[in-house]
Amino acid sequence: KLGMDDVVSLCKRRGFIFPSSEIYNGMAGFYDYGPLGSELKKNVKDAWWKTFVHAREDVVGLDSSIIHNPTTWKSSGHIDGFSDPMVDCKQTKLRYRADQLFYSPVVLKSTSETVGYVCVQENNDEIMIKDAKKQTKKLLKKLEQKGEPVEPFLFKDLTEANEEEMSQVPSPGSGEPTLTMPKDFNLMFQTNVGASTDSSSVAYLRPETAQGIFINYKNALGTSRMKIPFGIAQIGKAFRNEITPRNFIFRSREFEQMEIEYFIPEEGWEDFHAKWIDDAEQFLRDVGLQPDLLSRDI
Repeated sequence: KLGMDDVVSLCKRRGFIFPSSEIYNGMAGFYDYGPLGSELKKNVKDAWWKTFVHAREDVVGLDSSIIHNPTTWKSSGHIDGFSDPMVDCKQTKLRYRADQLFYSPVVLKSTSETVGYVCVQENNDEIMIKDAKKQTKKLLKKLEQKGEPVEPFLFKDLTEANEEEMSQVPSPGSGEPTLTMPKDFNLMFQTNVGASTDSSSVAYLRPETAQGIFINYKNALGTSRMKIPFGIAQIGKAFRNEITPRNFIFRSREFEQMEIEYFIPEEGWEDFHAKWIDDAEQFLRDVGLQPDLLSRDI
């Protein structure tokens, strides 16, 4: 069975995907598509556009700018709410997503006493328990209670921890309780437009392509002379300043989206919904995905 490391290695060797700016030690969360990868990606995009735009009379295309007026993101709620909870290690200066760190009290079976806490990074149950046991072993040795039986771990993510618990939860980086309380971290990349760099010049790289469709709804509707139900399709780059990019290109900081916003009357939405699910699944089969690898999570 192939693991993620095998897939990453194969993609690099065969010229599909390279780590971005690799000759300068790379940059986490960014990737370059090589000779074969760029062709493959273009073929998928062309097939998608042909299927959902050219072959349909109820969908038109759009190519909106990457940077919009910042009011766009204020109105959509992205400035106030497009964030992940994070914690910082005060000793190592490392930053973690709070919902990807799980802590558990270490409770002695003999006395039901909580003697400390363990903290592990999100993974499958087997690995998380294994890591927690290693930390527990060190904790009990430090407390001169080596070998003492403990209750099963009760993992919760750090967003649920109170201040008293956080004062005892060890950091994955330092092994000591040096984590800050969780706080929100906005995922949008911020930039400045124009010569000045004050608050009036602040703008953002779009974190999704949908808002470009919404702010052009009236323009697209009027110039294409469409009537509801109709859709607007767009393919384009989006950017998210992920705290911990991982899983190769499945969670990166720069990526490309193929998106359709389909506008329908309120009545009878169930039929439109079902038809779009069928059409989307058929497209995935047409580009080569095996049916037994597809499932519907609605």
